[in-house]
Amino acid sequence: MSIAATGKRSFGSFLWDYLTTVDHKKIAHLYLAGGGFFFILGGLEALVIRIQLIRPENDFISAGFYNEMITMHGTTMIFLAGMPILIGLMNAAMPLQIGARDVAFPFLNALSFWLFLFGGLLLNLSFLFGGAPDAGWTSYASLAMQSPGHGVDFYILGLQIAGAGTLMGGINFIATIVTMRAPGMTYMRMPLFTWATFITSVLILFAFPPLTINLFLLMFDRMFETAFFNVALGGNTIIYQHLFWIFGHPEVYILILPLFGLFSDIFSTFSRKRLFGYTAMVFATMLIAFLGFMVWAHHMFTVGLGPVANSIFAVGTMAIAVPTGIKIFNWLLTMWGGQVTVNSAMLWALGFIPSFTIGGMTGVMLGSNVADYQYHDTYFVVAHFHYVIVGGTIFGIFAGLHYWWPKMFGRILHEGMGKFSFWVFFAGFHLTFFIQHFLGLMGMPRRYWVFLHDQGLELGNLISTIGAFLMGIASIVFIYNIVYSAIKGEKAEADPWDGRTLEWSISSPPPYYNFEQLPLVRGLDPLWIEKMEGDGKIPPGEPLDDVHMPNGSFIPFLMGLGFFIAGFGFIYQVDHSLWYLALYGGLAFSIGCMVVRSLQDDFGYYIPKEELKKALEGEAK
Repeated sequence: MSIAATGKRSFGSFLWDYLTTVDHKKIAHLYLAGGGFFFILGGLEALVIRIQLIRPENDFISAGFYNEMITMHGTTMIFLAGMPILIGLMNAAMPLQIGARDVAFPFLNALSFWLFLFGGLLLNLSFLFGGAPDAGWTSYASLAMQSPGHGVDFYILGLQIAGAGTLMGGINFIATIVTMRAPGMTYMRMPLFTWATFITSVLILFAFPPLTINLFLLMFDRMFETAFFNVALGGNTIIYQHLFWIFGHPEVYILILPLFGLFSDIFSTFSRKRLFGYTAMVFATMLIAFLGFMVWAHHMFTVGLGPVANSIFAVGTMAIAVPTGIKIFNWLLTMWGGQVTVNSAMLWALGFIPSFTIGGMTGVMLGSNVADYQYHDTYFVVAHFHYVIVGGTIFGIFAGLHYWWPKMFGRILHEGMGKFSFWVFFAGFHLTFFIQHFLGLMGMPRRYWVFLHDQGLELGNLISTIGAFLMGIASIVFIYNIVYSAIKGEKAEADPWDGRTLEWSISSPPPYYNFEQLPLVRGLDPLWIEKMEGDGKIPPGEPLDDVHMPNGSFIPFLMGLGFFIAGFGFIYQVDHSLWYLALYGGLAFSIGCMVVRSLQDDFGYYIPKEELKKALEGEAK
């Protein structure tokens, strides 16, 4: 449903609709709104960090609050902004790209969102309850065990709840792609974004359990005085690092692989050419995902694993550059000789190539275990990481929003504001992070609260802070663009970009059942095939019949709320027995919701074929 259309209904019915929805398209809107909120929050935290470092020996914030800021900025941007927005884009586009009417488990899809949202809120409420986590976004046990107060406990419980939602989402997407592809949609006819969603979901399936285990062990050490990581009691803090990075390095590819798929679709669409080397791109994505699990210890070159282990992980790290390089060259060759259209979505995609390439080059530098002793824990690492995450993930998110906004909301974002926000963000991004490579090589350590006079670091930090504010200005313009487009934006046709894949074959925004009849897919880029060889219409792959749809449900929201309350109880149960009531009450409430759901005879409902026939006739006119 378009933003404009929702304005015709009362706010109460609009709110209830979204609280109870199991429609993948509306859940995509919820993910984008929730992730967007946390993106703004994480951006404000970044600006606080950069204001503190704008000049030597600054006292804008205290050392303790600075630790909270760097912890919450990283945690928020990775777990609560980047991933949810990506899952929102997956929800919006993937079922349409494979010709499905919804995901495999719509109820579970809604539950995934509410767990993410309540987990993120629980984590951020730590600011109001005695202080936020302050042990870094990795929350290494050596620091987290000693952190006073409950900040780290909020980190543990918030990420456990949100992570459970992400894991459910990954399982759901795998089941959807395996079982719900339209007739003729073989695996090697799937768009690259769908392939990337599938492979990313497999990464989620295998990467998140180590994080869950790690957080449980840390929780037991902090709350029940066990000895998994407590060196004084015979524990080992290095185990925490291993478990964290067994999750943490695949997490980098969870954040970037969906956008590799998205960029493939964008370059193909706006070059009016089939993607160069489609098969190679699919297998390169698989290889990146596989190697992503083989290189976690390159984050640990300086902990003393020994020369043999360090050498193995260094070689593995450099090997990832090969399939990534395949992708870069294939994108360039897709554009080569094509009829390239440069609009806002394409600008973000073009800006990604040099930005991410720089991040990849510095990644290979860090992958040298000998050189890493010099780079480790300096701003060189901060610069590399942001060139990959911002230059890759954030550029990709902006590209995806511009590309699929017409399909999601039925409005086209304003091109002038889109290009302005790109160029300001692009300039601010490189100003902020390129100089940080040199600050790191000059010896500036990461995570430090202040730097001193006469160390030669003043100009670099000033430039970096100016760049951060430019990125903030660009983000504000983008938000204004959303509001402007909702009110005055150009209404979108079904296929505003002359697209190649199935999502552009239906109206913008799509009807709630997506397809009156499941489409018949005759090859890669099925819509383009029909434009070139047929009448431009996707042929039906099934006879017109009643369509089964799932009912909405308020239970996912209630289950998320129950776990949210139980999280508070778990954090504070060591302080006061009354908190046991919240703990057991919240758990009992959520379990009760599960029981109610299990005992329900919810068979959904059917859309009569007469209604679908009218819709088809309306489209024909």
